[in-house]
Amino acid sequence: MAEVLLFHHAQGLTPGVCAFADDLRARGHIVHAPDLFDGRTFQSIDEGLAHIGEIGFDEMRERGVRVADELPPELVYAGFSFGVLPAQKLAQTRPGARGALLFYSCLPIRGEWAFGPWPDRVAVQIHGMDNDPIFVGEGDIDAAREIVEKVEDAELFLYPGDQHYFADSSLPSYDADATALLTIRVLEFLDRV
Repeated sequence: MAEVLLFHHAQGLTPGVCAFADDLRARGHIVHAPDLFDGRTFQSIDEGLAHIGEIGFDEMRERGVRVADELPPELVYAGFSFGVLPAQKLAQTRPGARGALLFYSCLPIRGEWAFGPWPDRVAVQIHGMDNDPIFVGEGDIDAAREIVEKVEDAELFLYPGDQHYFADSSLPSYDADATALLTIRVLEFLDRV
């Protein structure tokens, strides 16, 4: 059994994000899914990003980081898109991390956006669609490939399609087949970390 801190994407803590957390709980894992938007959800990625922009990207990321202060250090950090920012930061900088699950997004481990090198003994899975204009078009896939190349226990899984939030069952972008495979892989990961 793993304990997971799961961060939502820019549209908020949607019913689909909650359902994903519940699926992991049903398999015996402890999952914390904080609401960084205080109950607000948004109809589009752009609306959610505008909300984040009003508060500030750094502040929103740090809200997520502060949530971890109340939890034990031996966590798997997971994030959907925007939620990757706090998840990846915690996985790379908080001692005791057991792993990271990065969905639809990935930050580089070198350069301006980096939190530093990937820590030893922290496993990571990265999931995205092979034609997602954000994951592929904005360079996240390149950051993911670098992590896989340099980190001993790192995997990148690409799914056919062009949707960004493909594992959120409450959104039109949902892809049931890709999500079923993603869930199998995530559960296998959680069973071994």
